[in-house]
Amino acid sequence: MTGSSYVGRFAPSPSGPLHLGSLLAAVASFLDARANEGLWLVRIEDIDPPREPAGAADEILTQLHHFGLTWDGEVLYQSQRLDAYAAALMILANEGLCFRCECTRSALREQGTVYSGHCRIHGLSARDLQYADKHPDSSDAAVRLRVGSDTYSLHDRVQGAYAQTLNTDVGDFVVRRKDGLIAYQLAVVVDDAFQGITDIVRGIDLLDSTPRQLYLQDRLGYNAPRYAHLPVIVDAAGDKLSKQSFAPALELRRSNQQLYQCLTLLGLSPPKNLVTGGVEAILAWGIEHWDIQAVPKLATLIAPSSV
Repeated sequence: MTGSSYVGRFAPSPSGPLHLGSLLAAVASFLDARANEGLWLVRIEDIDPPREPAGAADEILTQLHHFGLTWDGEVLYQSQRLDAYAAALMILANEGLCFRCECTRSALREQGTVYSGHCRIHGLSARDLQYADKHPDSSDAAVRLRVGSDTYSLHDRVQGAYAQTLNTDVGDFVVRRKDGLIAYQLAVVVDDAFQGITDIVRGIDLLDSTPRQLYLQDRLGYNAPRYAHLPVIVDAAGDKLSKQSFAPALELRRSNQQLYQCLTLLGLSPPKNLVTGGVEAILAWGIEHWDIQAVPKLATLIAPSSV
């Protein structure tokens, strides 16, 4: 691939500082972009203010800089893209795909993991959406998107073949929450198209979201990127490292060691003396030796204790 044909990205939510699990995704997407002579963009997915501590976005960017993960162009903030999401939602409403969902959390729990279609009778037109935007206190309903019986499949560059039939595996899904905030599935698709993303490298915990995103890309007339889903790092108890589980933040004083750990977790075999080099040298070695086929085709990896 040439630089003009590959555009990758790292898109963290600013709910706290990066940890080793998020560093692994950042490093993998960075190496894949640079090994393909492509662009590597950073997007801050800050569309959930109640879960975003003050200063978290700036801390994430500082961490990336410290680890030598330099991005191309300007950082894109989703909080500045609300009009684009509203426009995409209007397109979907004009296609007759949206409806109001008034189900409570307890009702949704009773339905199980696949939405039952209970509120499909509450159709939502583009005019209804315009009214709701002008009168935000007029409704506390979520907006869901109708799905059909089509099967959406992909060949993941790490995990291989994956497919879902949306109406039986997921059901109609939320594109705007009850609190009026745009849902992840819609925002990520709109921004990937806006930024011209061709390749997405991220954790396997988002693999089951991909068919929904393929469906949205289809309905909105967007090109589908290629996908690669990495194993996620878990602790000794088998719990995924995450901000919600209080995973420790990256240790800036151990940046060499943690970058080295990422290379080994990604299936590479860096020489032992590389760990004593600077972050630039470690990343340069990683770019030169990058092989996405070496990434373990697993769901989880145990967090290393040390190098």
